Amino acid sequence: MSIKSVAAKLFASKIYYKTLAWSNKPVETQQKVFKSLIKSAKETQFGADHHFSKIKNVEDFQKNVPVRDYEDLKHYIEKVVKGEENILWKGKPLYFAKTSGTTSGAKFIPLTKESMPHHIEAARNAILHYIHETGNADFVDGKMIFLQGSPILTEKYGIKFGRLSGIVAHFVPKYLQRNRMPSWETNCIDDWETKVDAIVDETIKEDMSVISGIPSWVQMYFERLQQKSDGKKIGEIFKNFNLFIYGGVNYEPYRAKFENMIGRKVDSIELFPASEGFFAYQSRNFGIKNEEGMLLLLNSGIFYEFIKADEFFEKKPKVLTIGEVEIGVNYVLIISTNAGLWRYNIGDTVQFTTLFPHRVIVSGRIKHFISAFGEHVIANEVEKALKEATQGTKIVINEFTVAPQINPSSGLPYHEWFVEFENEPENFDAFAEAIDDSMRKQNIYYDDLITGNVLRKVVVTKVSKNGFQDYMKSQGKLGGQNKIPRLSNDRKIADNLK
Repeated sequence: MSIKSVAAKLFASKIYYKTLAWSNKPVETQQKVFKSLIKSAKETQFGADHHFSKIKNVEDFQKNVPVRDYEDLKHYIEKVVKGEENILWKGKPLYFAKTSGTTSGAKFIPLTKESMPHHIEAARNAILHYIHETGNADFVDGKMIFLQGSPILTEKYGIKFGRLSGIVAHFVPKYLQRNRMPSWETNCIDDWETKVDAIVDETIKEDMSVISGIPSWVQMYFERLQQKSDGKKIGEIFKNFNLFIYGGVNYEPYRAKFENMIGRKVDSIELFPASEGFFAYQSRNFGIKNEEGMLLLLNSGIFYEFIKADEFFEKKPKVLTIGEVEIGVNYVLIISTNAGLWRYNIGDTVQFTTLFPHRVIVSGRIKHFISAFGEHVIANEVEKALKEATQGTKIVINEFTVAPQINPSSGLPYHEWFVEFENEPENFDAFAEAIDDSMRKQNIYYDDLITGNVLRKVVVTKVSKNGFQDYMKSQGKLGGQNKIPRLSNDRKIADNLK
């Protein structure tokens, strides 16, 4: 055992007990965060506009500050982008993480000197929890790859701009720099396909022990490795590869394909990072499917509020704090942060799987659902349906998305499932039936629509090999942190895939 792995185990134990201290006191921990945020932002323009000097408790805060999305906060952010100080948070942010997905194009999410360390610490602590729980620290001596965006940043008014993953690349600790791949030059390649080919060339003969990234793009990396090595299993190419770290999407739809490509099971760590904050990470049960959820980070400069998803679009929905949440309820996640985002709707929905400590799964997106007929189908439901439909079969899925077909050329409307298969079903009708049965068990509104002959059963449409990659490339979204929405309430993606 190396000195580095021994040191990692000692540090992991220290972080574990530190985490235990705050996670066992969730309400108290969040109250401390809340008071610190309000105190720090009293002298900002946002604080003045919303009477922070008079806010004594969460109730005052909720009365003075409405829930907002990016568009509602945009006029403040635009001032910060232009270099103005003390607008949303004291001083100016260090960075703006550029993301996409709003009706007005790019979003610019501030990262401050107070918020940035939490992004780095959370990623580090996720790995340390793995070491503490499993006792496995040998991987720290091998090579580690992080598939991410370009670290090239631009600067304006003393603020640097870039993709979050590219910004984070500047904060890799020195003790990991010698083990980290790809090289800086390769990481700076902008074209994703060219970049993946360069990464393959750099890594194929290395002792890779940890691989990290969004599953869909890691899958592309694995496929290129196999092409380059005459079809070898990834586990043959990288004999010491035993840890996969991922975030952004649920791993379960990819798990069977990954295990087949690798040639064996490997441990995995699920993360819940976003430009707006690093919210949660898996803290145990690393060798099995992560059905228990991820530890919600309550002491990381983020104050959380929760609104039941089925009440979110009401005029005055009830807003809950950490001491009021229940297991199994679908909540819209509302955050206030030390980067100056106040009662901000990030768009994700979560469900608590345990309390004390509070663990969550990401159940979907509040804007990514199907409710063309009032059924309000969410991502967690379609992912579970696909898992149940493939269980015990040889069916392997590469990628999928679901959209409503409201105006079919004949017959009743239906939900259309676009699926790219690695191994196809022997019987497509039976596969569609299994999906439909699972959906009806999970969602009573969907079941009522089928029973009442408003909808017919799901239709599965086969997508050609690399069809999803081709679609993302056509949209300028190949690679990086971009991912296919599991659900759409319109036909924009569906018609392109057709």
